[in-house]
Amino acid sequence: MSTMMNLVLEATWQTAVMVFLSTIFSMLLGFPIGVLLHVTGSEESGGIIPHPVFCSVLSRIVNVLRSFPFLILMIVLMPLSRLIIGTSIGTMATVIPLSIAAAPFVARVIESSLKEVDPGVVQAAKAMGSTNWQIIAKVLIPEALPSLASGVTLTIINLIGYSAMAGAIGGGGLGDLAIRYGYQRFRPSYMVAAVVIIIVMVELIQFIGDRISSHLMSKR
Repeated sequence: MSTMMNLVLEATWQTAVMVFLSTIFSMLLGFPIGVLLHVTGSEESGGIIPHPVFCSVLSRIVNVLRSFPFLILMIVLMPLSRLIIGTSIGTMATVIPLSIAAAPFVARVIESSLKEVDPGVVQAAKAMGSTNWQIIAKVLIPEALPSLASGVTLTIINLIGYSAMAGAIGGGGLGDLAIRYGYQRFRPSYMVAAVVIIIVMVELIQFIGDRISSHLMSKR
């Protein structure tokens, strides 16, 4: 029992590290892309710097990246993980494909959140002489915070699922525990433990995310 407990705790910690780091990096990659998608869109959709060609090309790139199955993307990015981390397997190596896989999703979430901002608020900021950067930083993002919080919550939940799939090809974490010990060694208790912990993690993240979003909404 102590051996199982140690393995479960180690796998849970690995999953938490993977999800935490990949959330940060995917936000760093996806956030500016999402902002660009929104501000360079058509004026009808709320774009403040309309650039149809640029927006169309960027949107296509995001769509292509989003269409990649995660396991295939992880295999394709193994050389990049090896170049940066020094290995293509393990917890830290998995952070790179996780971040890149989640970045297009983050971009779409950010774009969608910014589109929900009342156009009247943006027009008022323009009428007051605000620059495009001021509109983005002081109007669009603050007004979209409740929706952005919900989007980050969805991103973290998706990353938990991705991290579990990463276990199939040596990514570590709860997915690796379920496959190596639960499936391959015919110990269903390990698989059950991994599934239960993943469910608890998802429920906890969703609860926290909902509370933060509701709090931000009440302060508007």
